[in-house]
Amino acid sequence: MLSVLRTASILTIFAVLGGGLVAFSYQATVQQIKTNEREALLRTLTALVPADRYDNDLFTDVKKIPSKLGVDNSLTIHRARKAGQPIAAILTPTVPDGYNGRINMLIAVDYAGVLIGVRIVSHQETPGLGDAVELRRSKWVLGFNGHSLLNPTESGWKVKRDGGVFDQFTGATITPRAVVKTVHKTLLFYWKYRDEIFALEDIVGH
Repeated sequence: MLSVLRTASILTIFAVLGGGLVAFSYQATVQQIKTNEREALLRTLTALVPADRYDNDLFTDVKKIPSKLGVDNSLTIHRARKAGQPIAAILTPTVPDGYNGRINMLIAVDYAGVLIGVRIVSHQETPGLGDAVELRRSKWVLGFNGHSLLNPTESGWKVKRDGGVFDQFTGATITPRAVVKTVHKTLLFYWKYRDEIFALEDIVGH
């Protein structure tokens, strides 16, 4: 009987120690994942808006505005300023109707409403076709640089197959069509809410 109790006690101790190690490992892993995600996001943000163009913290100068462009109907916006003056906004819209589902993006717009750049953050598009929206796969996404609501006019904010100015991919029109539509909607949103986007009193932590 004593032997059984001793064995049970030892097993209990090992179970507690094992559970503690698993919990510790999980917390360490979660923190590392968050750190990696933050660093990856910062690299992309800096690629869109070079660090010498702003002097604030893009991770704390953040605003959320209700919008259907966001996954949870809330659009997160990173705001770049220099000497307190607004320089650019980096919006995080989601394309709801990609060929294989949602496409998450970062869209940088300067204060005047001109596109600085667009990047695809995540997607599930078909390799070799729709994944050409990624910069590492093609330069297609760079075609948005310098465009605005006036360049082109509204009728031009479509792929060429639909009478617009933006290229589509050979054998894949749905994905670029959906991305172009969302970029245009994001520009419209930015221009409508620009003053609210840069309102100083609304800075929140992120």
